[in-house]
Amino acid sequence: MTSSPTIAGIGVLAAAETPPDMSRIVWASVLGTVIEWYDFLIYGTAAALVFNKLFFPTLDPVAGTLAAFGSYAVGFVARPLGGAIFGHFGDRIGRKAMLTLTMLIMGVGTFLIGCLPTYGQIGLWAPALLVALRLLQGIGVGGEWGGAVLMVIEHAPPHRRGLYGSLVQIGFPAGVAASTATFLALSSLPEADFLSWGWRLPFLASAVLIGVGLFVRLRLVETPAFSRVKEESAVARIPLMEVLTRQPRTFLIAVGLKVSEVAWVYVLTVFSIVYATGTLGLPRRMILDAILWAAILEFATMPFFGWLSDKVGRRPLYLGGAAVSAVCAFVVFGLLDSRDPTVITATIAIAMSLTHASMFGPQGAFMPELFGTRVRYSGASLGCQVAAAISGGFSPIIASGLLAWSGTTWPISIYLLVLAGITFAATLAAAETRHLDIGRA
Repeated sequence: MTSSPTIAGIGVLAAAETPPDMSRIVWASVLGTVIEWYDFLIYGTAAALVFNKLFFPTLDPVAGTLAAFGSYAVGFVARPLGGAIFGHFGDRIGRKAMLTLTMLIMGVGTFLIGCLPTYGQIGLWAPALLVALRLLQGIGVGGEWGGAVLMVIEHAPPHRRGLYGSLVQIGFPAGVAASTATFLALSSLPEADFLSWGWRLPFLASAVLIGVGLFVRLRLVETPAFSRVKEESAVARIPLMEVLTRQPRTFLIAVGLKVSEVAWVYVLTVFSIVYATGTLGLPRRMILDAILWAAILEFATMPFFGWLSDKVGRRPLYLGGAAVSAVCAFVVFGLLDSRDPTVITATIAIAMSLTHASMFGPQGAFMPELFGTRVRYSGASLGCQVAAAISGGFSPIIASGLLAWSGTTWPISIYLLVLAGITFAATLAAAETRHLDIGRA
């Protein structure tokens, strides 16, 4: 996915304007992030399509779906733990070592999910082991994001941090596209084959991808900003405690900046599958196609918003993104209810760029810029992952619960409106950061 024309063009630009090492650092970070997000996101698609049938078969369909999404949310609950652990050591030991370790943890967890026996084979041990491995995935991805963006923006030229940070963020839509395309390719299998062995293939393929990612990441070098802090003996003793006691307001702002876009992206890429196939009775392939096109569109819109944030600032894009998200909360479901494949595809693709890419692109630079170098990994990681746990992992189960309770989508719209308001308020409270010197301790 990272070889798309848009990304390749930016890669050429990066190579022309910066030393060759910068291009290598960017691509190593992007490739590793694509693999990590692929591993994390295939679980969401599998939860929407098969886990309720294979791991929670004794429950009725609605309860089984809620249970499958509950196990999906467990990965998000574990993400703050991963952010805290790897943030601590990333601020004390360095960014490079943590990136390698998070990838290994994620790969092992994902591969083992593909090997799991089902409820029909080992009973309650099956969902218990599924939840345990999902926890392992969450810990891995919780430490991944902060390290990947720091590796890039702490090497990047000051006037291009927004663009370079957004390139790392492309790992998410690339992971969405790769995971969705994988299940799309398997959708032609007979249902019995898909449920018996087909769903396992995306998880087992992780072993090969992780091998490639580790090879690339082991060649990275430590960032100049962290090296300077280490040379000056300014490394924080307990970085997370320093963030929470000395910068609590900044930490809460970081959480608020993320809650809207992360809820939207999982509503559009996970809950929409259940809504389209269950409530609307649409073919599985049609909604997977729509999500795939939405992810592909973000290959262009995400770096665009990152580049634009270098020109006009991070705050204007966040304010605009939050405002548009509030409007989309009352528009998107009506368009999905049209049941028209073209309308649905266009709706999901455009909504994902407007509600997610507009903020997630600049976020690669914006959130780390809020914190000094000595606590940057801890502050950015924990802020991001706490928000992901609060509104990302629980958004599909909240949306499913609200739909089951009301029989309509208006409560989901209210939920998304409230989150957009929180992000808007957090942005108003945040300082503009694009001109900051992030080499400071």
